Amino acid sequence: MSFTGKRVLVVGGAGFVGGNLVRRLLEESPAKVTVVDNFLSADRVNVPRDPVVELVEGSITDDRILAGLEDEYAYAFHLATYHGNQSSIANPLADHQNNTLTTLKLYERLKDFSRLEKVVYSSAGCTVAEKTYGEAKATAEDAPVSLWHDSPYQISKIVGELYSNYYFMRHRLPVVKVRFQNVYGPWEILGAGEWRGTPATVWRNVTPTFVYRALKGMPLTVENEGQASRDFIYVEDIVGGLILGATRGIAGEVYNLASGIETSILELAKLVNELAANQTPISFLPPRSWDRSGNRLGRTEKSCAELGFEARVQLRDGLERTIRWTREHLPLIEANIAKHAEHMARVS
Repeated sequence: MSFTGKRVLVVGGAGFVGGNLVRRLLEESPAKVTVVDNFLSADRVNVPRDPVVELVEGSITDDRILAGLEDEYAYAFHLATYHGNQSSIANPLADHQNNTLTTLKLYERLKDFSRLEKVVYSSAGCTVAEKTYGEAKATAEDAPVSLWHDSPYQISKIVGELYSNYYFMRHRLPVVKVRFQNVYGPWEILGAGEWRGTPATVWRNVTPTFVYRALKGMPLTVENEGQASRDFIYVEDIVGGLILGATRGIAGEVYNLASGIETSILELAKLVNELAANQTPISFLPPRSWDRSGNRLGRTEKSCAELGFEARVQLRDGLERTIRWTREHLPLIEANIAKHAEHMARVS
């Protein structure tokens, strides 16, 4: 196996995707997995307890942490981010610190490492998706990139791709960029990490929010009549795509990790309510003022042809698994949600 006996660096390895990735890497008997995470949007339970896992707590922008990284890694996965659009709108400076500077400082440290076979950078499909509420066209990897973005988060992610290109060209850093669509699945813990200034700190992504609220018999809130659509991809498939990016991806290239299937938010809400047996009617809200990216999905031809990537878990199956995991972990989720309510009560 590709990771057997190898040393792997996972920046942001305690997060939702990072934790799932680390658990998958451990199945291939690596010599060492170094997780760097400041727990801004993560929970410690997501770091597996295993003798080969080394946890370095703090930001990858910390010079002390960077200096402690040795030239020993065959693979590096850069998953650190400031999660997500609404938090970045509330605090653009924090987004820059945690979502732009992270990339620049990490690459500056890695650029002279001689053992690296591949660095995988996690970008976002929303950075290049057409801003439309009309008929969505699947976004290809070579789609034009707008100079007008809806959030600092989107700006940071595309700047990360630009730095990836620069360090590949100038220093031959073997970076592969992968663009995530809307990832969902087990171990996405609502409220994990620190308060980041808006309710999106807790209700951070649509799928875990819908699943939790449905299980609690609460109304699912849908903006703009649920017209917006997304490309939902199960975390197991994303992790598989990250591994393929590391082992088969061509340095300097970018690949979509997507299902290629468009699902409206209203369709998602109805399906979650059905699977969770939630009888409470959907609550409809006005459109979000900042969001112009109404309809989007990713093209998968390139990642299929060059990586052998395919999203295998269908939405209904993935939601059933996510609902089952959420039901089993409600105390963990509710403890994370509650700490933000306590914080707000103290500061108000």
